[in-house]
Amino acid sequence: MKRILVITLLMSVFLTACGAAVIPAPVPASATEAPTLAPKAVTEPRTLTVFAASSLTGAFTEIRAAFETANPGVNVTLNFAGSQALRTQIEEGAPADVFASASEKEMDTLVVGNFVAQDVPQFFLTNKLVVILPASNPAALEKLEDLSETGIKLVLAAEEVPVGKYARQALELMNGSFGSDFKGKVLANVVSNEDNVKQVVAKIQLGEADAAIVYFSDLMAAPDLNTIEIPMDLNIIANYPIAPLTNSANADLAAQFTAYVLSTEGQDILYKWGFTPIK
Repeated sequence: MKRILVITLLMSVFLTACGAAVIPAPVPASATEAPTLAPKAVTEPRTLTVFAASSLTGAFTEIRAAFETANPGVNVTLNFAGSQALRTQIEEGAPADVFASASEKEMDTLVVGNFVAQDVPQFFLTNKLVVILPASNPAALEKLEDLSETGIKLVLAAEEVPVGKYARQALELMNGSFGSDFKGKVLANVVSNEDNVKQVVAKIQLGEADAAIVYFSDLMAAPDLNTIEIPMDLNIIANYPIAPLTNSANADLAAQFTAYVLSTEGQDILYKWGFTPIK
């Protein structure tokens, strides 16, 4: 009898031990659940508006692409026109972050009006003048003196446009070499005064005039045109200033864009487009 009780007791202990072995131990939830990842920060798109002289169209279009690549999420909107027109737009409240002018006068006017802070504008390039002719050169012009010949059709930018002002200043200098009435004779041949330099170039490309005075940099976008060089002693060198605007809604980006234009990369692009960099 005792033997049977002992065997029964041993079997009971054995079965209890086996049952405990098949019951899995509880596993902490942290060991089985995937960790919760913090959401990635999403960069909100931002728009930077740059007002730039029309002569900068090609160069600033390339600079925009490079700047956007270096600053993901930033969209640069470019507004090209004559510097005097851009200055007026800014004065009338047009939203803008950066102003790149072909004229010190337009930038100085904005400084006086507190649209640009004092001592902030920086020169970032220089440009010079050149005479352009249609590819066919129908008037057979060969030298500067030919611009005063009767019947020549000349196109200039309007006098209030920087390149138009510079052209007239150059003609004034030419009086000393070609006669005191040279400027008057040349201006008598003007058949059109345009609002910006791109319109002047277009008139020559379309063959609507015999000659025009534009920036040297404009030749980069119109390599098919003929030219007459203006010697340095009769030329006018234009200094281009750039500055962020005081009421910019993107002051940090405006400063970054200005710095990029002045950087080695920005200056290399300007050089490629026919400008003379400051650095």
